[in-house]
Amino acid sequence: MDSVRSDRNGASSRIPVALKILIAGGFGAGKTTMVGSVSEIRPLQTEEILTGVEGADSLDGVESKTTTTVTMDFGRITITEDLQLYLFGTPGQDRFWFLWDELSQGALGAVVLADTRRLADCFPSIDYFEQRGTPFVVAVNCFDEQRFAADAVGRALDLDPGVPVVLFDAREQLAARNVLIELVEYVARRQLASAGSR
Repeated sequence: MDSVRSDRNGASSRIPVALKILIAGGFGAGKTTMVGSVSEIRPLQTEEILTGVEGADSLDGVESKTTTTVTMDFGRITITEDLQLYLFGTPGQDRFWFLWDELSQGALGAVVLADTRRLADCFPSIDYFEQRGTPFVVAVNCFDEQRFAADAVGRALDLDPGVPVVLFDAREQLAARNVLIELVEYVARRQLASAGSR
């Protein structure tokens, strides 16, 4: 996995490895919040004020939301000098899904955020990653008034066996990091299982 090159003086230097992870889910599920809470740099955000156009965005369950992501959110986490995670938060509304194919190219995997107040909103994200064979975990963004067991959410979403469902708070850095660790470990388990079946 490490790439090594030599400079003019013959000294070797490592080329850092960058892993790309998508943060997806429905409108208002907490994608921008998660990227912002866990990124070590000030995240790039493409937030715009909601226009209030009739029927453009349903605010049921997220009535206090005033902005929306129109392109992506971007954050970075340095794991070691040689390994960095790049986080790409996808826009949640249908009208911006044409961007997903571009954003998902080369992704290690994805986190699908679920808001139990609007659980059906994460179905399109799950379908997208299942159709492309992209490994993903479901992270239930637990708001104070919404608490459901992970296995209950997994059954409600009709997930394939083995797809992890974790409960977390997108506002908490440690909780968001644990979700990313769960994803990386899940990807590693899938790759080992795939290698073992050859």
